Amino acid sequence: MISRKVKKMTPFMVMEVLERAKSLEREGKRVIHLEVGEPDFPTPAPVKEALIEALKEEKTGYTPSLGIMEMREAVARHHLDRYGVEVDPEEVVITSGTSPAMLMVFGALLDDGDEVILADPGYPCYNNFIEFVCAKPVRVPVYEEDGFQFRVKEIKKRITKRTKAIVINSPANPTGNLLSRERMAQIADLGLWVVSDEIYHGLVYEGKEHTIREFTQESFVLNGFSKLFAMTGWRLGYAIAPKGFIRGLQKLQQNFFISANSFVQWAGLVALKSPEVALEVENMRTTYDRRRRYMIERLKGMGLGITVEPTGAFYVLANAKHLTSDSYSFAFKILEEALVGVSPGIDFGPGGEGYLRFSYANSIENIEEGLDR
Repeated sequence: MISRKVKKMTPFMVMEVLERAKSLEREGKRVIHLEVGEPDFPTPAPVKEALIEALKEEKTGYTPSLGIMEMREAVARHHLDRYGVEVDPEEVVITSGTSPAMLMVFGALLDDGDEVILADPGYPCYNNFIEFVCAKPVRVPVYEEDGFQFRVKEIKKRITKRTKAIVINSPANPTGNLLSRERMAQIADLGLWVVSDEIYHGLVYEGKEHTIREFTQESFVLNGFSKLFAMTGWRLGYAIAPKGFIRGLQKLQQNFFISANSFVQWAGLVALKSPEVALEVENMRTTYDRRRRYMIERLKGMGLGITVEPTGAFYVLANAKHLTSDSYSFAFKILEEALVGVSPGIDFGPGGEGYLRFSYANSIENIEEGLDR
């Protein structure tokens, strides 16, 4: 029999919408994908060229479990250049994507029964990662009128003697909103470990994103190359952790993953360091911003609620409560009848019910046609 932990695990509804959409496409139907958060841009050419060179040079064996030192140093340098924050390369662990980094951080940080505070709505996989390591997720509602920012007083109400950590995500999935500098500082002052998912850093169109390391060393940074560098299938990420946790993370990496792919690490090094890649990334960001502005205007014109406009990532979480109280069924109705994939808000927690998430990681032509449909 399948384990109780896996039985309890919820599916990732966005992927269920995508899988049904793919089934419709196999039937010859043309689906417009506004459900998935996957860049539609190709990986920058210098990154692909670096991977080919790494293969030619036979860089195909195991690397040190924490990652090649050149890559760890590049991540540290990236944080210094981008945020003015010093990170010791010895605090960096290179992983096969950000999800393994998340599993390892929660595995190293949490004991059975520990509680972790999460935003509701928020990225649905956090909940499953936390429960898989036998800890307890505690949802704190965030509200549309606040731009889905944590209210610190609401966090304080839910802190118990078992509360170990809080997870933040800015820019956020599914809302596309950023936590303000002031709010992050207040969260850092709560005395909890802070796990900061920074996977959408660099995809910001108004304001500025901040790393948690600007506010506290009692923190973990999760990041990767999938979103900013259009490298979803490459599976390359990293964690930045206090030195006292590195040995534990190393043991988890050794046992579960051995190491990140060697040739992918060498290619990722170019993604972080190449000026040509930086120019391509800026072009992507500018294009996303044009799509963002168009999508927000269209969704508002269709009568969907957007109280505070999102300024990061590539998502808009729109209020559709006047149309449905069952966003899951409604998303599939839209898919079947209009052939447009959208994400049901309930996927992101009870606070997401009645909302729909739209992704603008698609061409402006496809976005226009999808919204027309």
